[in-house]
Amino acid sequence: MSEPAAKVDLEQLRAMLLIAPFHQWLGLDIAELTDEALILEMPWREEIVSNPMIGSAHGGVLSALIDLTGLCTINALGGSARATADMLVDFHRPATSGPLRAIGRVVKLGKQLSVAETRIEDAEGRLLASGRGAYVG
Repeated sequence: MSEPAAKVDLEQLRAMLLIAPFHQWLGLDIAELTDEALILEMPWREEIVSNPMIGSAHGGVLSALIDLTGLCTINALGGSARATADMLVDFHRPATSGPLRAIGRVVKLGKQLSVAETRIEDAEGRLLASGRGAYVG
């Protein structure tokens, strides 16, 4: 059985996180990295609102945040993820303002396929969306 890949340090992770212009536009920042989780924060942007009646964020942005957090979590915690193979997202309540916090945890690190789950919470810690992704290494 092979050893898992070495964990990346915060500077390597920040560089990976900000490599794509879309990720830069989201304004993502690493809030915390532990042995069990990666926590990313995204500031609120008016451009992500898709329902001006209630001021809620577009579900595609929340889905992208779940996808990106899962992939980065696997890479940060010793796995290798290059692309998304499958993803499921559940929306629990509208994201209406304030920074978003994405908490990623590894479910399984594998040689060819790894799985992570992510929760998106608002500033008060209320669950807004959750998801699980499978990533090709």
